[in-house]
Amino acid sequence: MSTRNCLRLACLLPVLAFADNESPQLGEELSAAEADAVSFTVMPDGAGLPAGAGTVATGEKIYLQQCVACHGVNGEGGPNDRLAGGHGSLQSNLPVKTIGSYWPFATTLFDYVRRAMPYTAPGSLDDDEVYAVTAYLLHLNGVIDGNAVMNAQSLPLVKMPNRDNFDWAWQP
Repeated sequence: MSTRNCLRLACLLPVLAFADNESPQLGEELSAAEADAVSFTVMPDGAGLPAGAGTVATGEKIYLQQCVACHGVNGEGGPNDRLAGGHGSLQSNLPVKTIGSYWPFATTLFDYVRRAMPYTAPGSLDDDEVYAVTAYLLHLNGVIDGNAVMNAQSLPLVKMPNRDNFDWAWQP
């Protein structure tokens, strides 16, 4: 049997194991409070942003405690994605997709950080901390100045450098 056919068979095994309409029993059922804690969506226009605020200075402190191990000092290197730099590289032979060179909306950056970061404890930052980390990341990329305060009113006003280079089905 070829390697390709073995891989196909291996992919079907979990399906075959539950072909009798039984579902796997994974984890535990979420309580209503646990489900509510992750039931949110932040839209590109800022709809869904929570109350709270954060500064670049506070974000830097949180970044150094929670993010530097994976993303490196100044977001420019580490075992996980590079977060800063890459400006003007998207048309080159070696594009560097970072928050400042590629990411289209600051609000969806907030949403991503809120849901998925830090990697070792996703969702553990409170809303003020997420606003602060978002502010710091935007500052690292030269998108906002060091005195900026990010909140539900200011974050949707941030225009990301590459936003106009996307074709959108969704219009803000």
